[in-house]
Amino acid sequence: MSFTCINFVRFCCIVLKGKHGPRVRFSNHLADFEKGEKILGLARTIARTSQGTSSTTLLLECNSSSSVSPGLKFEDHQQPPLELVDSIDLSNHLVIGQEFPDVETCRRALKDIAISLHFDLRIVKSDRSRFIAKCSKEGCPWRVHVAKCPNVPTFSIRTLHWEHTCEGVRNLHHQQASVGWVARSVESRIRNNPQYKPKEILQDIRDQHGVAVSYMQAWRGKERSMAALHGTFEEGYRLLPLYCEHIRKTNPGSIASVFSTGQDNCFQRLFISYRASIIGFLNSCRPLLELDRAHLKGKYLGTLICASAIDADDGLFPLAFAVVDVESDENYMWFMSELRKLLGVNTDNMPRLTILSERQRGMVEAVETHFPTAFHGFCLRYVSENFRDTFKNSKLVNIFWSAVYALTPVEFESKISEMLEVSQDVILWFQDFPPQLWAVAYFEGVRYGHFTLGVTELLYNWALEGHELPIVQLMEHIRVQLSSWFENRRNIGIRWNSIVVPSAEQKILEAVSDARCYQVLRANEVEFEVVSTERTNIVDIRSRVCSCRRWQLYGLPCAHAAAALISSGKNAHVFADHCFKVESYRETYSQMIYPIPDKSVWKEVCDEGDFVILPPKTRRPPGRPKKKVVRIESLKRPKRIVQCGRCHMLGHSQKKCAMPI
Repeated sequence: MSFTCINFVRFCCIVLKGKHGPRVRFSNHLADFEKGEKILGLARTIARTSQGTSSTTLLLECNSSSSVSPGLKFEDHQQPPLELVDSIDLSNHLVIGQEFPDVETCRRALKDIAISLHFDLRIVKSDRSRFIAKCSKEGCPWRVHVAKCPNVPTFSIRTLHWEHTCEGVRNLHHQQASVGWVARSVESRIRNNPQYKPKEILQDIRDQHGVAVSYMQAWRGKERSMAALHGTFEEGYRLLPLYCEHIRKTNPGSIASVFSTGQDNCFQRLFISYRASIIGFLNSCRPLLELDRAHLKGKYLGTLICASAIDADDGLFPLAFAVVDVESDENYMWFMSELRKLLGVNTDNMPRLTILSERQRGMVEAVETHFPTAFHGFCLRYVSENFRDTFKNSKLVNIFWSAVYALTPVEFESKISEMLEVSQDVILWFQDFPPQLWAVAYFEGVRYGHFTLGVTELLYNWALEGHELPIVQLMEHIRVQLSSWFENRRNIGIRWNSIVVPSAEQKILEAVSDARCYQVLRANEVEFEVVSTERTNIVDIRSRVCSCRRWQLYGLPCAHAAAALISSGKNAHVFADHCFKVESYRETYSQMIYPIPDKSVWKEVCDEGDFVILPPKTRRPPGRPKKKVVRIESLKRPKRIVQCGRCHMLGHSQKKCAMPI
């Protein structure tokens, strides 16, 4: 046989036993020539470890010629081609004298080799001083004897019979592919991707190892691997008192408290608010809060509640969040009481709060009890979905959105008249959803253009990303995300040189552009009459009031106000509310959320005492959990109706929207 040098050889290695001794077959995979040389060297090692054979044959199947180091003998046996079972890693071969740090590491290594070489392993002896294993097939001489080294904790291979006379495992199922082996195989992948699905696990194991595992094995393997990486769900509840204590130590001024119920100290409530968030909200954010909840899908279920503010650039600013065992009126009342304590000593000079939620019964009572002066309005997404599901009329829905954004009561009543011409049932619907709680013309609070709950999506993402994490790890996931937001937005704010933030500046520029077509009549130093083809509006630049009401409702100069300011030689950007200024944005994120030490050092610093939190008594029901957390209202939406994301009218998309806003 003649061989010439090439850079690549197609090979795949498998050890098969025939009457002529172990044979190593190469095919199917492209590899570098140097790697091929290493494989051949390892093959010689395997050949040397084989006992009771008169000769060793290395059979090469190549699509082209291959260079082979001298001294290696090749023989051509006229035998039928052998079936290729799987690729193996010959770097895991065993040699006499090889050492392992402990018997468990030895056991795992042998299991890995048994799976790679597709033979069943039977453990003969396993104790503190020795480990003996053999091939499970009767008559097969493969055997290994590992014993403890004297005066050291390591184990070494004393006896090794590498030769196999059996055919090994001929199917994809392997006895050694246990749940523990699956957990070790996927641990690194799960560390980088906690959303690694059991279906993906069993497919990857089959592709990489040639072993078939069941869906339940993959699921339990992932559960065990997650527990090894992040701890168990039970440990998460047990560590909550320590975690809260470290939050208060590393972030002085923060609020972190956990509550239990019953004689067993079962978990009931957890409340967390960082000092950086408290200071940022009280000093710089607009007096607007969004309240919502998301159901957790972990082992012990629960509900995640969050109160979030809005920063100057319309970004979410989570102020406080809590986890409760069940969603109930009592827990809503407790959450709002904790929120009141957080704000109570600092709200003397603060404007009246505007709170947006879905106005669940328990939430309404809690807000009325602890924030009696606050304006509590509906989330427009919730109201509009209910209206759409009730009437299922595209024309009626279009009129509804026009009524929502009507700035004055006169405009609103005009739209209501149009709706009554379509359906008289609208009157009954208004009894359940009074316009004073959602319509721009009647709602007394200031929403600054925020009509829906942006915190909803944030909560559902947290619940989805952390539903397989213990509660302590879930809280850490939230803290890390908040800390990252603070740092990134702090750096963004430093780079801005304008008076107002970009989102507000864009709206002001649009108002200035629209103001060019208005005629301005000056009454005195602060009052102006702005005349347009539609109507005449009165603007007071000292009180920052326009008769169209847009300036008061949105906090930014409207087109009429912009026209009055330009005519008097003033900069419209200066007359935006303070909460839209770049200065306010920088102050919002001026503080830092400091990291929490790793849980491995908690016990060295803190004393657990007798306060041990046990998991709640609620458990996840049997069956496969939902992949995504989806609102019921979303499932009921008519699928064929296209709605504009800009003007909210039906029948066209945002790209084709021609409505001036």
